[in-house]
Amino acid sequence: MNKTSPITTWLAKNNGIWFTIYASLAAFCLYTCVYAFRKTFAAATFDGLAFAGISYKVWLVTFQVIGYALAKFIGIKVISELKAHSRAFGILLMAAIAGISWLLFALIPAPYNIVFLFTNGLPLGLVWGMVFGYLEGRRMTEVLGASLAVSFIFSAGLCRSVGAYVMRDWGTSEYWMPFVVCCLAIAPLLLFQYLLDKVPPQSLLDEELRTKRLPMNGEERRRFTKTFLPGIILFTLTYVLLTTFREFRDNFSAEIWKSLGMGNDPSIYTTTEIPVSIIVLICMGSLMIIKNNQLALMVNHIIIGFGMILVGVANYLFQSEIISPQNWMTLVGVGLYLGYIPFNSIFFDRLIASFKYVGTVGFLMYLADSFGYLGSIVVLLYKDFLHANITWLNFFLAGGYFMSVAGTVLIFGSMLYFHMKHKNWKGAQLIAKQPSV
Repeated sequence: MNKTSPITTWLAKNNGIWFTIYASLAAFCLYTCVYAFRKTFAAATFDGLAFAGISYKVWLVTFQVIGYALAKFIGIKVISELKAHSRAFGILLMAAIAGISWLLFALIPAPYNIVFLFTNGLPLGLVWGMVFGYLEGRRMTEVLGASLAVSFIFSAGLCRSVGAYVMRDWGTSEYWMPFVVCCLAIAPLLLFQYLLDKVPPQSLLDEELRTKRLPMNGEERRRFTKTFLPGIILFTLTYVLLTTFREFRDNFSAEIWKSLGMGNDPSIYTTTEIPVSIIVLICMGSLMIIKNNQLALMVNHIIIGFGMILVGVANYLFQSEIISPQNWMTLVGVGLYLGYIPFNSIFFDRLIASFKYVGTVGFLMYLADSFGYLGSIVVLLYKDFLHANITWLNFFLAGGYFMSVAGTVLIFGSMLYFHMKHKNWKGAQLIAKQPSV
């Protein structure tokens, strides 16, 4: 990795608006390409296929989520200790393993190919922390992180649309479609990885405003967890609800649209996600104007709470036939991602900066993510074994109401905890600064 290239030098000298635009676009485009290696298969329904009494697609989703969840537990150590010079190679290696998994998925007959969803999800679960490592700890991290996180929304819709078009217009089977889309993404992935790798490290001003970011060893991780344990439990439970709901929406949107009579339109995935992406990006990016890290942390809590309330409201309006299915899915997406995106971009960054804790966002993100995806596995098994007769649509609506109520209570509990924690921490600092008598 060459950190003295002309691009790196230019970015270091323009560590403001041009740096923000460059890094935001590079991260957004790179992760959009990575998503092509993960979520494209969700466009297929694999109708009529079941093994051991369980839907084939549920098997696929479950194995991928298990791999993803395991990666998050591994990432608690690996990502928090990862050195900057290892990021680029790590991202490309993980994408290569995921792509080969789709090739093997196409070549090996069902149900034996299910295992390759695990080998696909495991490496991809480590990529986010590697990409965000380029962006965290900057005075513009709100915009940078929001741009990266919004790629979750846009790329999920785009990849499902591309997958649906590939099957419909190219005659590609459901088994080969994911690998074909991966092949289309390889060249742009290499380009945007090269561009992102030219981003310079934190400047002195970044370190002053957002605290220096360094790898965390085991003892440092244990000390951080012990210091903030009640708050970590509250926001992790909140994130479990958000992740579970988001994964269900992503993986089974084809089934939901089909039950609404709109499953034959490949563009529906993109048309509902583009407005969500724009709204969330504006909301998250605007938080950069808040210089006080503690205030920004509290505002993040409020936005997350508002998002979860919005999901419940959207469900009610849809069931009351006040809004159309398209507007309902868009509104649910806005609420869901107003809750989900802060955790994946700026919530943890502001938390570390509020308490001036020298560490890395990767540790907190992977700690929350590991339990989030574990929750997704539990919900999939709960749906298929205990409520197999409930339609995907009705299960999705019920899950939205539960997340809206329980999640709101949890996130405002977290808000109260960190408000009181910061108040006590600030008081302790003032006492420490008083001259001894």
